Amino acid sequence: MQIKTAFTNGVKRLGQADIPEPEIEVSLLLSHALKMGRTKVLLSGHRVLNAAELEIFEEKISRRQAREPLAYITGEKEFWSLDFKVSKDVLIPRPETEFLLEKTLGAIKTPAGKSGKRVNILDLGTGSGVIAIILALELAAAEVTAIDCSYKALKVARHNAEKHMVNDKINFINSDWFDGIVEQAEFDVVVSNPPYIAKDILAKPFGKTQDSLEPEVGCFEPLLALDGGDRGIREIDTIVAGLGKVLKPGGWFFLEIGADQKKEVFDIVKRTGIFDSIAIYNDYAGLPRVFQARKSSGWKS
Repeated sequence: MQIKTAFTNGVKRLGQADIPEPEIEVSLLLSHALKMGRTKVLLSGHRVLNAAELEIFEEKISRRQAREPLAYITGEKEFWSLDFKVSKDVLIPRPETEFLLEKTLGAIKTPAGKSGKRVNILDLGTGSGVIAIILALELAAAEVTAIDCSYKALKVARHNAEKHMVNDKINFINSDWFDGIVEQAEFDVVVSNPPYIAKDILAKPFGKTQDSLEPEVGCFEPLLALDGGDRGIREIDTIVAGLGKVLKPGGWFFLEIGADQKKEVFDIVKRTGIFDSIAIYNDYAGLPRVFQARKSSGWKS
């Protein structure tokens, strides 16, 4: 079978599976199967696939046709214009988390953030490690502690840290939120993309209703990293309750939230009475996505 025929057949199959932009996805799958750049694949349409290549491509296209995420099939995902390893043990990095990083870096790099001095950062629920790694890359004086309760996720994160040569700036800890660190105020910044999908959303048939998750998310991404309990705020509540013990006075807190959680998260943080500079930023789709707060300078742990 020629590459152009495999491409046409693949596009048809993914189109029948209601996958957007099937041409792009098939070209990426062919590129990965043949270990060739996308441009070279598209320019090599008359080349005939050998039996081994065809078998590899067929396995990959069948997985994508079954709605398995492309990133899990290829084992990698571009984030912040860099390539990261991903597996089924971690969430696939998304543009919303890039927006979280933009807001975090924007605060740290201001004069008020003392960008020239050492910045101790805590990344809660690091997953593939993208938040910790980007902060370590972007901030020369950053020292990052990255926590996740999944040992398998931390293996992926460590691999990515080594790949991007910042493993010496990140301390990875296998822990349930704050359990693995000493309860003392030592962090200048705490940032988190926690599980925030509500239990009733997870219970709906995937892809069947307007507010249900796509099969790529609900059927394949790790439930541990998605399930936020009732109303999606269970883990957020736990994180906010422990912040006062680990965040320095004047320290920043940044949190990725669900688009419908703006008021509830605001109320949770406000009730603690220890935060000011509270703000919620809309992402590029116009949806509430990043919550910001600062521990009041007068508060001690």
